[in-house]
Amino acid sequence: MELQRLEAARAYAREQEDVLVALIKELCKIPAPSHQEGQRAAFIKNWFEKNGFSGVTIDAAQNVIAPVHCAPNREVVVFMAHTDTVFPDLEPMPMRQENGRLYCPGVGDDTANLAALMLAARYFNAQPQTADCGFLFVANSCEEGLGNLKGCRQLMQDYAGRVREVISFDGSLGSVCNKAVGSARYRVTVRTEGGHSFGAFGNRNAIHMLASMINTLYAVKPPAEGNSKTTYNVGSIEGGTSVNTIAQEASMLYEYRSDCRSCLDQMKAMFESVVAAYRNMGIAVEVTLLGERPCMGEVDPARQQALEARMTAALQSETGLTPSFHSSSTDCNIPFSCGIPALSTGIYRGSGAHTREEFIELASLPDGLRTMLAFLLSYLGA
Repeated sequence: MELQRLEAARAYAREQEDVLVALIKELCKIPAPSHQEGQRAAFIKNWFEKNGFSGVTIDAAQNVIAPVHCAPNREVVVFMAHTDTVFPDLEPMPMRQENGRLYCPGVGDDTANLAALMLAARYFNAQPQTADCGFLFVANSCEEGLGNLKGCRQLMQDYAGRVREVISFDGSLGSVCNKAVGSARYRVTVRTEGGHSFGAFGNRNAIHMLASMINTLYAVKPPAEGNSKTTYNVGSIEGGTSVNTIAQEASMLYEYRSDCRSCLDQMKAMFESVVAAYRNMGIAVEVTLLGERPCMGEVDPARQQALEARMTAALQSETGLTPSFHSSSTDCNIPFSCGIPALSTGIYRGSGAHTREEFIELASLPDGLRTMLAFLLSYLGA
């Protein structure tokens, strides 16, 4: 990349240090649980429009889409960061700044990345557009949990056949996801006749049957192929009526994950066989699929490696770091499953994601913003 262009971007990053922190704080004040991102989406759309973007839209999934250098049928590169947080709160969550850290639930995942993408997009939009493709800057919805990647699914559907690459800014500085972890999530409900704990003693207890099923699921040895990793988890159980009632109903939330498609298929077959076995005992078992994230598709290795090299060059240029590549479950699962090269990475250092004690290190933000700008500008050539 032309050194003069890179130096100008670095100067912009220095000028925006306080602006970035202020924007992170402003976004943190806007609650955005999955499926309820409308208020934050409206703020972001207004921000883009005030900062020189035209044609900004909010789609059916509450994605905010700011196009740059786009034309009908032209290929696009997607830069995205998700608007939703894992927390259900509909009121602003506590925020404090101390000892060089900014604390707030969701501040890193994914608010810091989102704010940086907005400021980087403003700079990118003002540059001469020399690429042979268009660009979409997207603040997307429903990445977390039972959001089930709704926003990214909508985007891939609406731009099917046109997406060249997808870069999701979601994660920490220097950590790069380059492989999808697929998953399936279920609610499993067991029902029995139940009854009075003394008068109907001997009737089947739904809690007992569910506990037995959980024990069976946990006796399974996860499949493995090569260096793949496969996991499973029961994350919640509930049921019963009172201490002197044989429970008629009990339920659990169950998931399995893998970064290997065939292992994911094996886990599905195993789960279905366990459910069938309990049904064959005369137990009523209801299974509801709550979310499904696809695994890797057939991504061209050369194109994927070229994208990884582009990210590596930007990170090394601005921080001296070498990225750590890993598999994960992110918005990139959707493009990966479609055979589209993708990456997910972040611009901050911090800790406590998905906890009420989450924080970011403010001193890491300048490095992250410079890295993001260097990466984006690499698409515009020398």
